[in-house]
Amino acid sequence: MKKTHPFIALQHRNFRLLWFGLLISMSGSMMQSAAILWHISLLAPPGQKGLALGLVGLVRVVPIIIFSLISGVVADALDRRKLMLITQGGMALFASALALITFSGLNALWPVYLLAGLMAAVGTFDNPARASLFPNLVPREHLPNAISLNTILFQAAAVLGPSLAGITIAWFGVWWVYAINAVSFVAVIVSLLMMRDVPRHAPESRRDISLKAALEGLRFVFAAPLIRSTMILDFFATFFSSATALLPIFAQDILRVGAHGFGWLYAAPSVGAVLASVLMVRLVDRIQRRGATLLWAVVGYGAATVAFGLSRNFWLTFLCLALTGATDTVSMVMRNIVRQLTTPDDLRGRMTSVNMIFFMGGPQLGEFEAGAVANWIGAPLSVVTGGLGCLLATAWVALRTPTLRNYRRDDVALAPQGAAAD
Repeated sequence: MKKTHPFIALQHRNFRLLWFGLLISMSGSMMQSAAILWHISLLAPPGQKGLALGLVGLVRVVPIIIFSLISGVVADALDRRKLMLITQGGMALFASALALITFSGLNALWPVYLLAGLMAAVGTFDNPARASLFPNLVPREHLPNAISLNTILFQAAAVLGPSLAGITIAWFGVWWVYAINAVSFVAVIVSLLMMRDVPRHAPESRRDISLKAALEGLRFVFAAPLIRSTMILDFFATFFSSATALLPIFAQDILRVGAHGFGWLYAAPSVGAVLASVLMVRLVDRIQRRGATLLWAVVGYGAATVAFGLSRNFWLTFLCLALTGATDTVSMVMRNIVRQLTTPDDLRGRMTSVNMIFFMGGPQLGEFEAGAVANWIGAPLSVVTGGLGCLLATAWVALRTPTLRNYRRDDVALAPQGAAAD
C-alpha cells in the first residue's frame, strides 16, 4: 500500500481554508452548547432541572425532523458554498440575539429554547451543504484523510469550546460566551469568500427542489444495507447513551466542581476523541475489518457510559467520558467513510440530510429521554440504564446485519457519479 502524508488533505487550499475557518467557528458553537446547558440549569425551577435540561435536546431535534429532507434537496440543488454563507450568517444573527437578551437580564427559559431551536433549524440546512461540499475540495483518493481530519476538527473544537466556556462563564458571565460564538462565524464566512475555483454541480447532476428529489434520497439510503445499518446503529446507540445534558447536575450536585469542573467534564469526551482522531488519521487505511471495528467501538462507548454513571470521583468520571469520546470517534470515522465512499456526489446532500435524523436526532432525543428519566430515578441511574440500553441495541444491530459485521476495507467501491440506488 502506498504511504501518504497523514495531513495530505490540508495541502489543498480550499479544504485548508474551510478546515481552519470551521475550527474557529465550531469552537465557538461548542462554547455556546455548553453555556446553554449551564444557563438552563440556573434558570430551571426547583426540582425540574433534569427535565429542563432534557428539553434542550427536544427543541433542537424538532427542526431536524421538520427540515432534514428538504435541506438535503436544497444542498444538492443549489451552490453549496453560497448556501453556507447564508446559513453561517443566520446562525451568527441568532447567537447575537441570545447574547443581547442575556446581557439585558434574561430570567425566563423560553427565549433560550426558542433561539436554540432557531439555530438548530438553520444548522439543518448548513450540515448537508457542508458535508457535501467537503468531498469536492479534495481528490477522491484523499477523501478518507479529509474525513479523519474533519473528525479531528470537530473534536478539537469540542475540547477548546467547553473548556473556554467554563472559564468565560466563571470570569465574565454566560452572555460573553454567546457573543464570542456570534463573532466566531465570521471565520467560516471569510474562508468561504476566499475560496477559488470551487467545483460546482454538473448541469446534468442538479436536482429540482421537489418531493420527488427528497424521496430519491430516502430510497437510496434505505436500499443500501451498509448505509442503512450504520444509521440505525448511530441512532439507537446515541439515543440510549446521550447524557451530556445531565453534566450540570453531576458538576453541581454530585461531584460539586462548579463551572470550571463542568467545562472540563463537558470537554472530556473530546479529549479522548482528539487522541483517537490523531491515531485514526494514521491507521484508518490499515484497518481491514471495518465493520467489526465499528461495532466493538460502540460496545466500548456503551460500557464507558455505564462506568460514568457509577463514578463518584471527578477524575474517574473525566476518564470515562474521555473513553466515550475515543470510542465514538472510531465508530464515527468508520461510519463516515462508508457513507461518503458509497454515495454519488449528486446524492450526498440528501444522504447527509437523512443521516441527520439519525446522528443528530438520536442524541438530541436521547438528551430529552435522559433528562426525563433523571427527573424520575435520578441522574446516575439514568446514565447507567442508558449505557446498558446502548449495549443491547448494538448487539441487536450486529445480529440483524451480517453485511455490517463482515464489512472489510476493500468490500465497497465508490458508486459511479449520478448512480441510482441498487
